[in-house]
Amino acid sequence: MLPINTVDSPSFRAIIKKIPTSVNAELPHRTTFTSYLEKEFTEMERNLKAALNEIDFVSTTADIWTANNRSYMGVTLHWISRTTLERHKVALACRGIRGRHMYDVIGAEIENIHSSYGLLNKVVATVTDNGSNFVKAFQVYHTVTESDDETEEEESTPKDDDVTFSDLSEILSAENESDGQLSLPPHHRCASHTINIICTRDVEKHLTTNAESRAVYRSSTAKCTALWTKSSRSTLASETVEEISKRKLLIPTSTRWNSFFDAVKRIAEIPTGELNTLCTKLGLKCFKDQDYQFLHEYCMAMKPLTAELDILQDDCPYGTLLPTLEVLMQKTQAVKDDLSRMTAGLPDAIVQAIQTRFAGVLDDKDALLAAASCPKFKLRWLRDAGRRERVKQLLTAECCTTAPVAKNPASVPSATTSSSQGEMDFFTFEAEPEEETYSAEKEVMDYLMSGYDLQILHKFSSIKTILKHSNPIKCSCGATF
Repeated sequence: MLPINTVDSPSFRAIIKKIPTSVNAELPHRTTFTSYLEKEFTEMERNLKAALNEIDFVSTTADIWTANNRSYMGVTLHWISRTTLERHKVALACRGIRGRHMYDVIGAEIENIHSSYGLLNKVVATVTDNGSNFVKAFQVYHTVTESDDETEEEESTPKDDDVTFSDLSEILSAENESDGQLSLPPHHRCASHTINIICTRDVEKHLTTNAESRAVYRSSTAKCTALWTKSSRSTLASETVEEISKRKLLIPTSTRWNSFFDAVKRIAEIPTGELNTLCTKLGLKCFKDQDYQFLHEYCMAMKPLTAELDILQDDCPYGTLLPTLEVLMQKTQAVKDDLSRMTAGLPDAIVQAIQTRFAGVLDDKDALLAAASCPKFKLRWLRDAGRRERVKQLLTAECCTTAPVAKNPASVPSATTSSSQGEMDFFTFEAEPEEETYSAEKEVMDYLMSGYDLQILHKFSSIKTILKHSNPIKCSCGATF
């Protein structure tokens, strides 16, 4: 990640020169090394485009960040191999963004990246965070159907006897601003980002509005914050913490809730006597028994969310989302009996927040099919028998649409001629058994009764097609760069 002109540095060249080599090759200078990098990039891009020509369904993720006063957009690409059914990913683009991160700039850049690799008709979805600029870009630049195009053409076609005058400057200036110029795929919000919002905004709103937890939540978090601030700004304080508690405190970051949970958990692991001794030496307020109890109960109630974030932040397919959410709600409700009045309502608040923020996903057809087509999940994650039967019927109906059309027996030419037809009518034979036609119900039943290894899908072509269409999508847009 160093500048290319590093290869011209005398000290760098002196270090490299000390490395023994089998041939006395001269270290290339900046211009030669730049040409080499450009050649390798061109070759890599050519190979990637050739590989993408053989793929039917892909998904992308997009994110924008700022570093050293410059903005960048990163796009990653994900697909499932036809032969091995394994997930593959590549970094598709990392481009500089000039100006404000407006929705039209974002939409134009994403479509430009997709079109440069010939992906406009292959991207089944793009995953981004919940930023309003990303959300608006996909709301405005949605894919226009053919019927809409035909309607617009009929309405805009002038009659022969009509004469229309237009301002040429307005047409040219509006050409780049027209919403119809762009066409983006369906949009999915990052599941990890949504869970982070639940852990921060929704949980904090519940704890600060509930009379049983308001005071103790503010008191305990304020004392934790004082400890973090003191130990991070003073070397002496950090040494005191390590001397008394035999461990270092973790300092949370503002962008990841996981770090806040881990930091609170580290404080809760310190025995209350040592913790108050530490606070006294640092000149901070001591933790009351109620504060210490709240920290433990907070960690107990929020622990299932940390496990889910670890799963979703990995490179997991879209089919993982619904089973993970279902198990998360079950595990969150399971700890309710072990909590005191201070935090007894927290599990219900978490479950309600999940149902609200993921309302568009919990019963979404694509999400249900993505989970059902994963052999490791199938329908096992559904506890309700009625819902399990509905998803089974949904999977069967989708198999009917994706299954190849059976040959029509009437289209097969007859081997008998008209001259021999009368002779054949004389003989009486039993009817020949008809060829077994495709049955979506049988494929689904056999699939549900089979094993849990991914390779079993090679026996079920329709379900394999469903998997390749729905599961390239990532649950999260976690930065790959």
